[in-house]
Amino acid sequence: MDKASLQVMACIPLFGGLSPAELAQFGGIAVERGFGKNEWVFAEGDDGDGFYVILSGTVKVFKLSADGKEHILHIFPPGQVFGEVPVFAGEHFPANAQAVVPSRLLFFPRAAFVALLEKHPALALKLLADLSLKLRQFAAQIENLSLKEVPARLATYLLVLAESQGQRDQVTLAISKGQLASLLGTIPETLSRMFAKLSGQNLIEVEGRTIRLLDVPALQALAETGKPA
Repeated sequence: MDKASLQVMACIPLFGGLSPAELAQFGGIAVERGFGKNEWVFAEGDDGDGFYVILSGTVKVFKLSADGKEHILHIFPPGQVFGEVPVFAGEHFPANAQAVVPSRLLFFPRAAFVALLEKHPALALKLLADLSLKLRQFAAQIENLSLKEVPARLATYLLVLAESQGQRDQVTLAISKGQLASLLGTIPETLSRMFAKLSGQNLIEVEGRTIRLLDVPALQALAETGKPA
């Protein structure tokens, strides 16, 4: 693995706290893989023989219904870990993963990674913490889809995205609006109407993939109660 990839690894919370020598050990078992736009990383039911870390690009994890309809579960940016369930379960991948844009990933084979975990058990706790966080995100997603209307779901997403991007009054969409509609459990036409509605209420301003949050308190109220303040 080259120095640049090791530097990216060092910034990922999962590997935080490792010495350069320890980091090199984990880097030594990783395989760097490139994926083109829309190229599949794995499919639901594939053998869970390892997990991935995103060096650059974006990956979506999704399920397909019997009629082929896609429902996005997660969108992962650089620095994120995904597909880690098989590390503990040793089973098949429970969903599909696909590169949204050209992406570089690190693949960690399960057997080799588990062997190193025996020397660094703290990493196992970090993986469990990561899985716990994803479980809470799933719970929040289920709540949003079952209890909130589309405007509240959209407001919640924009606020969470702003926090994850270290912003307060502006976000940048890393995915298409069609993919965002799938993530929010709606259709593109409805999402477009919601963007127009929130813009008309002077809550947001949309400029391509950049969205300015003009009234954060009102968006917070909309996310929580379904009505802007």
